[in-house]
Amino acid sequence: MKTKLIAACFVIGALMAPVIGYSADSDTDRSHPKAYVKDSVITTKVKAKLAEEKVMSLVHIKVDTDSNGIVWLSGTADNQEAVDKATAIAHDTEGVSSVENHIKIKKAY
Repeated sequence: MKTKLIAACFVIGALMAPVIGYSADSDTDRSHPKAYVKDSVITTKVKAKLAEEKVMSLVHIKVDTDSNGIVWLSGTADNQEAVDKATAIAHDTEGVSSVENHIKIKKAY
């Protein structure tokens, strides 16, 4: 009987995990729908400019924008030149107030 109870609790817990994970969605703190659209437009502009560059390591950079126009760059790049290029591209994009750079350089093996 205890085994069935433990198994039932395990199954219920496993089924609840996606619900708990969904409730921690980072986009739920947006104050207004227009702010979210503005943020996504800036993010898309930065991503498009990064894609236009012919530097392959810029493809692995993630871009996010908060409601104040601050762009957050993360991910990995092959060298410091690629990191600087991504930062410059983000700075030169219309609507960006500042850039937070969290890009890491891949280690050479």
